[in-house]
Amino acid sequence: MNKKPEQAQKKISDGRGHILLVDDEEMILDVGSRMLRKLNYQVTTAGSGGQAIELYQAGWQSFDLVILDMIMPDMGGAKLYGKLKQINPDIKALLSSGYSVNEQTSQILEQGCNGFIQKPFGLKELSMKLGSLDF
Repeated sequence: MNKKPEQAQKKISDGRGHILLVDDEEMILDVGSRMLRKLNYQVTTAGSGGQAIELYQAGWQSFDLVILDMIMPDMGGAKLYGKLKQINPDIKALLSSGYSVNEQTSQILEQGCNGFIQKPFGLKELSMKLGSLDF
């Protein structure tokens, strides 16, 4: 009997908590929110930095983690992270980008951001990254 599918399933962690997923690409919001729901997270999406600020300001206490895109037309991840951190200095955030870690990403991580995940990412990679964060 082949046990590989069962073993692979065990590596995907069972999520808990409410995540604000911020990205300007509708496809990323759709696929990302489906993956997060499959991992049992509650998900709210925002298609821009401005929308993310509105949602976070209105109910930051309900969000356990924010996953934010580094490159967005209205407001990049660095500026957005700074504004969200003003609302909640103890914010838990994961940066997401199609580009590898660069100087700007490193600076945000040094300011207290909790991690980085490179797009495109799969369900297993997302699960492992979220499982490694303390939230």
